[in-house]
Amino acid sequence: SSLITSEFSRLKPDQKSALTRLGISTIRDLLYHFPARYEASGPKGTVSAVETGSEVTLYGTIRKPVTKKAWKSKRPMAEAYLEDASGKIKIIWFSQPYIAKMLADGMVVKASGKIAGTGKNMYLANPEIDRSPVNPEDVHDTLFTKTDDATSIIEDALYAIYPESRGVSSLWFLHALKKVFESRIHETITDPIPGDILERYNLPSLSTALVWIHAPKKKGDADAARKRFAFEEIFFIQLAMQRERLQSVQEKSLPISVDRKALDAFVASFPFPPTNAQKRSIESIVSDFEKAHPMRRLLEGDVGSGKTAVAAATAYLVATSYPPGRKSGTLQVAYMCPTEILAKQHFSTFVSYFKDHPIPIGLITGSECRKFPSKVPYEESAKISRAQFTKWVANGEIPIVIGTHALVYKSLEFQNLAYAIIDEQHRFGKAHRRKLSKKHAISPHLLSMTATPIPRTLALTIYGDLDLSLLDEMPVGRKPIITEILGPEKREQGYARVRQE
Repeated sequence: SSLITSEFSRLKPDQKSALTRLGISTIRDLLYHFPARYEASGPKGTVSAVETGSEVTLYGTIRKPVTKKAWKSKRPMAEAYLEDASGKIKIIWFSQPYIAKMLADGMVVKASGKIAGTGKNMYLANPEIDRSPVNPEDVHDTLFTKTDDATSIIEDALYAIYPESRGVSSLWFLHALKKVFESRIHETITDPIPGDILERYNLPSLSTALVWIHAPKKKGDADAARKRFAFEEIFFIQLAMQRERLQSVQEKSLPISVDRKALDAFVASFPFPPTNAQKRSIESIVSDFEKAHPMRRLLEGDVGSGKTAVAAATAYLVATSYPPGRKSGTLQVAYMCPTEILAKQHFSTFVSYFKDHPIPIGLITGSECRKFPSKVPYEESAKISRAQFTKWVANGEIPIVIGTHALVYKSLEFQNLAYAIIDEQHRFGKAHRRKLSKKHAISPHLLSMTATPIPRTLALTIYGDLDLSLLDEMPVGRKPIITEILGPEKREQGYARVRQE
């Protein structure tokens, strides 16, 4: 540990800045700064084996760096030779003559770039140069226990290429990790995954995986390490999700009166018959309403599958329920949309669903506040002031509120918020959901909705704290959605269609 401390105390200012930019401030951060890819050593990395057009990384010695001008265009350029045990190749940096002054004859470097030219006239064009004097084979070799076949380990080895920042290179990381591994500090970190799980899924231990991901002897080592860290990441996500699920079960929610006959009559008034998928989703939500703890559910379905109808049907139950011990001032629903346009669309849809039911519905956007029904004429909505709207929401006179995420979430105080519906879940994250629950003494039921097609397994991983409902069928008679890509030659057709709409 003292060796590591003294090593890193000698960092140059630009190296410290680079590590800060990469989010590396501890030894653990360094160990978890994983390679982006690997490069093979051996013959493919030698001067004698290069081929025209190939991307290469060569380790060697700089010879004769000079500043010149191209004989035809007179462009200034830098030129040098790179020499290794197999031969030498010319390097040219076009329009970058200053590079020659940054190099010295005999300097050991790593050069990464593309081979241009043909035959004897091949050269390495505009390569990136790593001027670290570290010999990568020496570094790599010390990371492993010596064997009788040490030479083959070096020839088959993969060299890690890291996400870099100006001041620290991949070779710098390899050298720094060599110091860490020599100190065996990585072996003192507690493995967060229990041994029986590692054994069940054939995963390497943490200390082994750290060595394998930074200095793999073969591709299989790197793959095994990446598999282990991928598993670890998802394992932690699942633990966090299950913890949230357990906490939500312990929370209390406002009881909702489930009158299935009234609900059936409301759904029957829709302008179209509900699909079986909609019926299943409504029943799942209603069943959750009957439980003592708040619902946490994700409703997934394509555009046009009827998510808004499911939201309206379940909102009807809430807006016709009263808080315990009261016969006035119903429970409230907040319907949060990602954009003002969507909020207005959903408000219009809700008005069409509720036109035969005397339940006030409010709309709040950046440009206006509206309330349905209005006194004259009854079937239409009326524009009201923001102050009046906020007051009516706070005293419970508007049971269903539709608006943009930010306005509903930040600007309004509800008297009895029992149900929050979030449209396009990914625009309103987990942190917002937690704050929404904490904002009210009793947690509201939560329905997140998305038209993004998330595979079921992925949905259960990312949204593991939510139960999942799928709308996997379209309402009868719904026109198929047409998606067209208009090329530049059809630009005017596109504008004409927009003007028409």
